[in-house]
Formats: sequence, C-alpha cells, structure tokens
Amino acid sequence: MSSDPGPALPRRLGTVDAVTLGLGSMVGAGIFVVLAPAAAAAGPALLIALALAGAVAVCNGLSSAWLAARYPRSGGAYVYGTERLGPFWGHTAGWSFIVGKTASCAAMALTVGLYVWPQHSRAVAVAAVLALTALGCAGVQRSATLTRWIVALVLAVLTGVVVAVLGFGDADLARLTPDSVSAYGVLQAAGLMFFAFAGYARIATLSEEVRDPARTIPRAVTWSLAIALVIYGVVAVAVLAQLGSETLAAASAPLAEAVSAAGFPQLRPVVTVGAAAGALGALLALLLGVSRTTLAMARDRHLPPALAVVDRRHGTPQRAQIVVGAAVALLAAVADVRAVIGFSSFGVLLYYAIANASAWTLGTRRLVPAVGLAGCLVLAFTLPGTSVLIGASVVVVGMAAYWAGSSRRPRLTGGSPPDGV
Repeated sequence: MSSDPGPALPRRLGTVDAVTLGLGSMVGAGIFVVLAPAAAAAGPALLIALALAGAVAVCNGLSSAWLAARYPRSGGAYVYGTERLGPFWGHTAGWSFIVGKTASCAAMALTVGLYVWPQHSRAVAVAAVLALTALGCAGVQRSATLTRWIVALVLAVLTGVVVAVLGFGDADLARLTPDSVSAYGVLQAAGLMFFAFAGYARIATLSEEVRDPARTIPRAVTWSLAIALVIYGVVAVAVLAQLGSETLAAASAPLAEAVSAAGFPQLRPVVTVGAAAGALGALLALLLGVSRTTLAMARDRHLPPALAVVDRRHGTPQRAQIVVGAAVALLAAVADVRAVIGFSSFGVLLYYAIANASAWTLGTRRLVPAVGLAGCLVLAFTLPGTSVLIGASVVVVGMAAYWAGSSRRPRLTGGSPPDGV
C-alpha cells in the first residue's frame, strides 16, 4: 500500500452497477430476516408497516439522490451534512452510519452462518467477512460483478417462493386485513422493516466511483428503490397470506416455512441457498459503503488520517476496508442476529434524518425532505426500547468524541458553503 493518500477513487461504475449494488443491499438478506420481528410488532397490520417504511424510504431516496448528484464524493450523508449543516452534523451522520451499518454487516454475516452451518454460525460469519473484505480490496468493479450474480439468484429464489405460495399453496388473502391496528406497533414494525430498505445508501456512499454521477445517482436510487418496493410487497403478501401473522412472527425462517406450508418442502434447500447468497451480497455491498464513509471521515481527520489512503494499484481504500472488516468480524463473533437489527435501524434512520435536513437546505422541493426527516425521527424513537437506548448512547459517544477533538478542527470536504445556513 502507498504511504500517502494517493489519487481519488476511479469512476468505474455505471448505472447498472450502481443499481445492482443497491439491490444487493436491499433485496438481500433483509427480506429473509425482518418479516418475522416486524410481524411480531404489527401483527396482521404488517403490510401497513411495510407501506410506511417504503414511504419514508422514498423520501430518503429522493433526498439522497439530489444531494449525491450535487456532491459526487464518497461519504454519503457525512459529506452532505458537513456541506449543508456544518461539520458537527456531518460527523454525527457519518458516525451513525458507520456504527449502524457495522451492526448490519454483522447481522448479514451471521445470517450466512445460520443458513450454511448453524452449529458453527459464528465461525462461518467471520470467514465470510474476511473473504469479502479481501474481495473488496481487490477492486469495486469485481465486487459489482459478483453482486450482479447474487442479485439474479436471489430474485429467482424469491420468484419461486411467490409462485409456489400464491400459485399452488392455500394462501388466504383474508389474512391481509387486520381486525385492529396498534399505531405504536405499526410504527415499531416500520422502523424494523426499514432495516431492509436502506441499501440505496450504498449508491450514495460510492458516488465518487460512479461515472456521470449527476445523472447516474438519481437514476440508480430511483430504480433500485422501486424494484425493492415491488419485490418486498409481493413477497410480504405471499408469506403473510400463507402463514398468518402469528405463525409468521414465530418463524425463524419465514420464507422457508411458507414454501413448506404451501406443500413444497423440497424448495426449502433452494430458499436456504438464496438466503445465504442474499446475505453475502448484502454484506459485500455494506462493507463497501461503510469503508467509503470511513474514507471520507478520515480525509477530514474525524478518523485517523491513515485510513484515507487509496491504494494506487487497485483504486480502493484498502486500509479503511481492512479496519472495517476487522470490526465487523469481531462483532459477528459475539453478536445475536436479531438483537442488532433494531440497533442498526436506529443508526441508519438518524443518518437519513440528517440527509433529509441537508436536502431541505437546498431551497427547492422542501416537502419531500421535511416528510422524510419527520418520518425518520418518529420511526427511530418508536423502535424497541433497548435499541433506542443503546443506539442513542453510541451516538452521544460519537458527538462527545467530536467536541473533544474540536481544538483540532478538520478541514472541510470542500465545495460551496450552505445556502442560508
């Protein structure tokens, strides 16, 4: 590795690559793991929670796309918050993203382990993290190519689940209509479901590596989010109609149990392969996104400057990737897969709240970021109490770290000062 920061990251990704990386994060393990805890919170009103999470995701996606087109550099809302709101809010966004998505990475790695070799799930999870970290260090284009194949496999498996359940099972569409609705339960379920919708953040954090970002980023965010919304809706309808909310809430592998209940137990291994592949794709895209935000924060000296080095041979932030991979591997060795979902959602919702606030300062199309900001804050603070407490504590630690280093003010990422701020 070079000892100096080196060149900017090369722009190698087109629209298809960016959409694929976004889908690899969203239509990955998320749909395989979040339906059960969301059903436990919302009951038969699961589809209402899904629609609410999707609406907030749309606002977040549009705000992120507008900002990424204007600031096409690695870092996502860390860059946007710094440019539009000031270094403190940029730092808070970056810190929230890194800790939240580190937890997401651990959840995805553990999902791989639980499906591939349940008796040694943690060892498999750690091995998966190390292997994908090495792949990411070899170049983002190779990562995008692998993710494309994984997304194709996952989409094929999800299609098979829907066809088996709705086409040949005894799904009862009456189960989609709740007898009563708990507003708090729906909001909590929506916050948990958001865990599976946050993949388009990866597109924004990779914007320094995207060709023609002013056009590519908005298109990629729009397409990846629209595809994910359709897929999630169809799959949720199929699984809820087949199992019912009570059975779904108790399911450890909802999609596998749905195909078994539909009379196709022979499809369980296929669903297992799809879940493991989806988790790998999500983990790969997440590792790329977290390492790019780490790179951006290191460039501004919010993190050790040594992490800002870009390897000249592969055009990747190898030091940041290695540090992130090591942290994820450590967390995967001790964490519980369901316990980290709420914590991850809290961090990512706060990250998007800052992104929406940043988009609001652009001065145009203010309704979307205003709705997105309010939605993020409501969903974040209606998550399970433990998730809110731990998440808020970690965010406060990050804020304190910023103020403790305020005597060594970092340079800004560059660009014009915020309008009207």
